[in-house]
Amino acid sequence: MKKIRIGSGAGYAGDRIEPAVELMEKGNLDYIIFECLAERTVAIGQQDKEKDPSKGYNQLLDYRMEKILPLMAKNKVKVITNMGAANPVSAAERTCEIARKLGVGGLKIACVTGDDITDELDKYENEKVLEDGTVLKEKKDVLISANVYMGAEGITKALEEGANLVITGRVSDPALTIGPLVHEFGWNIDDNPDQMGQAVLAGHLLECAGQVTGGYFADPGYKDVPDLWKLGFPLIEIDGTGAFTVTKVEGSGGLVSVDTCKEQMIYEIHNPKAYLTPDATADFSKVTFRQIGENQVRAEHATTHGRPETLKVSVGYKDCFIGEGEISYGGSNCVARAELAAEILEKRIELTGIELEEYRTDFIGCNSLYRDAISKEIGSGTLCEVRLRAAGRTKDRKNAVLLANEVEALYTNGPAGGGGAVKRVSEIVSVCSIFVPRDAVEAKVTFREV
Repeated sequence: MKKIRIGSGAGYAGDRIEPAVELMEKGNLDYIIFECLAERTVAIGQQDKEKDPSKGYNQLLDYRMEKILPLMAKNKVKVITNMGAANPVSAAERTCEIARKLGVGGLKIACVTGDDITDELDKYENEKVLEDGTVLKEKKDVLISANVYMGAEGITKALEEGANLVITGRVSDPALTIGPLVHEFGWNIDDNPDQMGQAVLAGHLLECAGQVTGGYFADPGYKDVPDLWKLGFPLIEIDGTGAFTVTKVEGSGGLVSVDTCKEQMIYEIHNPKAYLTPDATADFSKVTFRQIGENQVRAEHATTHGRPETLKVSVGYKDCFIGEGEISYGGSNCVARAELAAEILEKRIELTGIELEEYRTDFIGCNSLYRDAISKEIGSGTLCEVRLRAAGRTKDRKNAVLLANEVEALYTNGPAGGGGAVKRVSEIVSVCSIFVPRDAVEAKVTFREV
């Protein structure tokens, strides 16, 4: 029976590259996915694109492609990734440039677009926002992006037309895996509800990379995971029935067990009986995991209940500014000095008229100043160091800067012994969600060849 091997090369925008290289070298893969988009990542990409129309794709695209393009050509592994973020077209063009520089040829690179409906948001201004129940037009003045979670149809089409590297924008995380499975086995939601359920499950287990191989599972003394420093990323082997095995490359660090798979299965899903994805409403309530060997887990019995009638849209908007600062106090009476510093900050905020929507202070500390040997000796059961953090949320940069400056000013204005002061001001991009009809978007596929 035909079997397909798919590996996971990344679980978030800034993930490591070594485990992906290991998989492409030793995993005997047919495909590898790089899942690099979180909720806010596309919105941040849109900001990058505003500053430079040639940008907006994943900031590690060059770094990753330089490592994986030669391995693609050498080992005939097809790559599927959402590193296109807010600008899949530029990502594809940049990938072509890198391939030429490396002397890698014979690549057909597909670019999947259609998810960006930023210019059409006026149509949906009266849609209710999922997170707070308001209508979208209440955020009209601060909106910066709107990207629909598309399904696997664009990926499947690209593969059917011969692509060996597919770069998308906002697609659902499981779609990166569903696309090649639909292409290889011809599954569809109407005729293959069980197989499509398994496809969603496979994609969900792979999407966060090292989480299912023990990364997010590890808890020393309670849930031990070997060699976490060289954590291997997962791969699945799946056949036409939809049943599959989760494993990793032999000799890599980490752990694949029934429990690591269970934890990842319930990660970030609202309802195990009705997990909504663009391709299928998956039902994981009867899924079984069986340990069939060392670091080998068999996954079966996911199914589906049709497809959702609507698609989720991730809408990015300029939310606020955060002004924050930190300063450390060490030695005897350090906690009292940190508490006095916090009291001073509150009174300075009032005195200088800094306008904040929200404000908090935190006292952090254990052994960063003196390390273990000295900290344990001088602590004698009490804290011998503490780091004060103060942070405030405000609508404008000016007030955020003023707050951060006040923390830094504790250096010379007391209390005694403050050190290691830092200050930061961050503009915060937040996201909210609306729903649009399925036919509001259509995946478009274009090609470039090297």
